[in-house]
Amino acid sequence: MTNSPVASSNVGVLMSVERLCAVGDVAPGEARRFDVAGHRVAVVRIGDDWYAIGDRCSHQDVSLAEGEVHEDTLELECFKHGSCFSLATGEPSSLPATKSVPTYVLTVEGDDVMLEVS
Repeated sequence: MTNSPVASSNVGVLMSVERLCAVGDVAPGEARRFDVAGHRVAVVRIGDDWYAIGDRCSHQDVSLAEGEVHEDTLELECFKHGSCFSLATGEPSSLPATKSVPTYVLTVEGDDVMLEVS
């Protein structure tokens, strides 16, 4: 993976951009886990839109990428206990989870899916 510094909205924080995969590596309606720069990230593709949230359920250490993608509500459901997390904000919408998971900035550059990390 290549690193290139990116300006951040947080003054004094240097971000890097990491190549995750090719566009064709994640099918529409699918979630996939990536480990990059010390972050465990669930990447979700809905049509031509891409989302990235922390892959650890905030209720229990379970991979969210193994759960069901809800395209109509833009949520990812934890397979273990059913908590759903917003792909846009990381906020849980159902119990037992009560804490958000982080969200990340994704961009598509040609055929490359890129993740911004600090």
